[in-house]
Amino acid sequence: MVSIVLAGGGTAGHTSPLIATAERLREARPGVRLTCVGTPKGLESRVIPAAGLELRMIPPVPLPRRATPELLRVPGRLASAVKQAIAILDDVAADAVVGFGGYVSLPVYLAALARRVPVVLHEQNAVPGLANKVAARFAKVVAVSFPNTPLPHARHVGLPVRAAISDLDAAAARPAARAALGFDSGLPLLLVSGGSQGAVAINNATVAARDEILAAGVDILHVLGPKNLTDDHHVVEHPATGARYVPVGYVDNMEQAYAAADLMVGRSGAGTVVETATVGLPVVFVPLPHGNGEQARNADFLIEAGAGVLVPNAELDGDRLVSEALPLLTDPERLAALRGRLTGLVPRDAAADLARIVLDEAGA
Repeated sequence: MVSIVLAGGGTAGHTSPLIATAERLREARPGVRLTCVGTPKGLESRVIPAAGLELRMIPPVPLPRRATPELLRVPGRLASAVKQAIAILDDVAADAVVGFGGYVSLPVYLAALARRVPVVLHEQNAVPGLANKVAARFAKVVAVSFPNTPLPHARHVGLPVRAAISDLDAAAARPAARAALGFDSGLPLLLVSGGSQGAVAINNATVAARDEILAAGVDILHVLGPKNLTDDHHVVEHPATGARYVPVGYVDNMEQAYAAADLMVGRSGAGTVVETATVGLPVVFVPLPHGNGEQARNADFLIEAGAGVLVPNAELDGDRLVSEALPLLTDPERLAALRGRLTGLVPRDAAADLARIVLDEAGA
């Protein structure tokens, strides 16, 4: 039996490509043993078991970006986490490790190095994280989502997405998706989402723009993030146009929302950028203004191809959202042109390609 260890967690940006790759590993090698490694604090504690995958836990080892007293505690924490990761690799007789970055990945990478287990790493962002920068020095394969990602020996594979995304026929799925989400008017539909946790700037701008957008005859599906959905948010229907504003905390199956929508406003995390490009959904990107600037860089290739719009977070308000979204939503030809430019910009089934690479390194 081939045994693969998959490491990644913290956010959907790490767990989603992990789960997508696991799907394809199972398809390509029935009977493969898959063991995921995460931390108790991350999203992985919920979504990985929900995907039917075995999850082992090790403690998180945050790496401070600045010299603080907390930095002095890193070596001891890292050594402990590596020791626990080695025990997991030994227990499952790992043939290969595939890591997707995040706090959990570095100890697993170092454990694999200690046990001489081949490492395949995947970097989802255009600007790589620290764990993958370190592991790229000894990994057998360095796979990246975006061209020109600054890692040594990088191989442009694309971002693994679930089969429900890569195989989606949005036009065919649209009527059923809209009905399931509470829309049956046939009006243009704007999808707004700030990611799994929501985004305050995007949420505030959407509420401010809501009435003007509804008055123009455009439906809105607003994904606020679970913690941001309150009793103040409720369904609104415009009396003249019949357009509906439907607020929700979270969408379990984003492919349904993608199929329903004509245009999206959202962050430019790697998952959103690649998934929307894969299904052909135009986006007004509002990059997260924090971190190391990877969100703005993720969308570069789409903006350069004229296949998307980018608005800095500081410039987004209700008026700017209206001025960017309404001219597109009320002009089917412009929307169709954007959709056409998205065609072929990203590898459609990176998960299958990455699964083959991992199995090759495992000697399967």
